[in-house]
Formats: sequence, C-alpha cells, structure tokens
Amino acid sequence: MSQNNSPFHYSSDNKRYHTLNYYNKKKYGEKVFKAVIDCGFSCPNIDGTKGTGGCIFCDGGSGYFTSPLLSVAAQLEAEYKRISAKHKESAVIAYFQANTNTYAPDRKLREVFFSVLDYPYVKGISIGTRADCLSDEVLDLLSELNNVTDLTVELGLQSVHDETIRYINRCCTHAEFLDGYKKLKERHIRTCLHIINGLPGEDAEMMIETSRQIAELAPGGVKLQMLHVIRGTRLAEIYENGGFTLLSRDEYIDIIVRQLELLPPETVIERITGDGDKSKLIAPAWSADKKSVLGGIDKELVRRNTWQGKR
Repeated sequence: MSQNNSPFHYSSDNKRYHTLNYYNKKKYGEKVFKAVIDCGFSCPNIDGTKGTGGCIFCDGGSGYFTSPLLSVAAQLEAEYKRISAKHKESAVIAYFQANTNTYAPDRKLREVFFSVLDYPYVKGISIGTRADCLSDEVLDLLSELNNVTDLTVELGLQSVHDETIRYINRCCTHAEFLDGYKKLKERHIRTCLHIINGLPGEDAEMMIETSRQIAELAPGGVKLQMLHVIRGTRLAEIYENGGFTLLSRDEYIDIIVRQLELLPPETVIERITGDGDKSKLIAPAWSADKKSVLGGIDKELVRRNTWQGKR
C-alpha cells in the first residue's frame, strides 16, 4: 500500500489517481509529450453525411496551426521544436487531434499515420476519432499500426445518455458507440474515452452514471473535462441566451472525485480538467486556472480519504 493509503501508487508526485505522466514514465522510462497534428480531415457530423455544424461545442479543431495545409512533417517538426525548447530531447506521441481522424480514404490514412513513424523521437500514435467511423478497412489499418507502434485510439463519448447525445448534435447513438468500442477491444487496440461534465440537461447523477458505465467497459484511458463555452459555437449562443447553467468549481471537483472512485485503478486518467483556449473561452472562468482545479481535486481526495477505484 502506498503512502497515500490507496492500494495503488499512481504517481511519483503522490496523486490518488492513475496519471498519464506516471503511465508514460513507467512505460518509456521518461516523460513523454503529445505533438498535435491537424490533417485537415472533416467529420460526418460536419459535412452532411450524418449532420451539419458539428457538436454544439465544436469550434473546428485543435487551434494549434493556422492552416492544416502544412504538411504532417512540417507540423510534427514544429511541435517537436516547441516541446524541445522546454524539454530537450523529449520523446513524443504523434497526436492526430482535430475533427475525425479516421474519416478519410484508407490510402490517405496509411500515408499520414505511417509517415510519423520515421522519426526516432516518436514513441507512439494517438488518433482522435468517432466510434461510427471505424470501417473494417480502417480497423485493419489500425491493427497494422498497433503491431508496429504504441497506438491509442481516442473516442469522443461525452455522455452515455441518448437524450444528451441528441441535444449536443453528436449524430452517433450510444449503441453505435458501443459497437465501435467493442471492435477496437476485440483487436486489442488501446482506447481512451473522452467525456464532458456539465453538458446541458445533465445533473450530477447522470454524470456519475456515465462514469459507472465507462468503468464496466474498462478502457485503457479516460479524459475527464469540464464543458467549455467557446466563442463562436452554437453552445455559446445557447449559454448567452440563458439556456443552461454551468457547474461551479466545487461542483465539478465533487463530481470528479465521485467519478474517480468508480473508475478501475488500471485506467489511465489522461486528462482531469481542460486546457481551453483562453482567448476564446467565455465560461466558466474558473476552468482557466488549471493549477487551482488540480489542487482542489487533490485536496478533496485527501479530505475524503478516497482514491481512484475505491468504489
């Protein structure tokens, strides 16, 4: 038993949850950073295949690059230069983040994914996508990648509640999500699930239920995030017209602690708060103070003498 009284020593800095930093250091023997790459892919929820406008909180990508027309090589090199300026000779994960990164012809996907493996500092690949964009051809390609590098597929779940899914215009039912997730698990592909707390119409118990159902799926990783109201989105219009109320900082911390208690100790918490673009953030203002939120979560876990997986 570790010094924090949990049955798992999750990190070198005495966290009570399984941090990504700990996972990477244990796996690679060093700190690893994500290099964000925007391939300019679209989304079936943007181009009209399943919907238009994207999810109501979507602002169209990562914001890292002013133009996705930059080559993958140029973006990767720029990201490595940025990371190395602070952390010399660091290893990176090539992170295909913006929009739906399996929503393109197989030939294009093969070209961009395998091209980053030529760089010695790239330790693995993380691919953000939707569970309904995993054709058999795409799954075959992902299986190939999984055999030659450390692969994580990140699925945007957000919520398990279909009424919420319809409201946020995800255009992918929970049943479709479960089908895609099952196919990845059958191929032994590490999967990280992204959920958002504070979505319109959800109370705390609905958010806890999302965590409970995720726990049953036992994913490799989970990203937990507060809903950000970003300028220029449909969500911003709804919020500014009084359509919903955001969680307070204390409410968010309480929900996170309760969610962590349900999640399996082996599941890596790849994010536990947000990194929204402060120049575009409308609300909640408290989410911009990341250190305060992280510290608040740590303190509350200690106060309750609890930890990830306790329940």
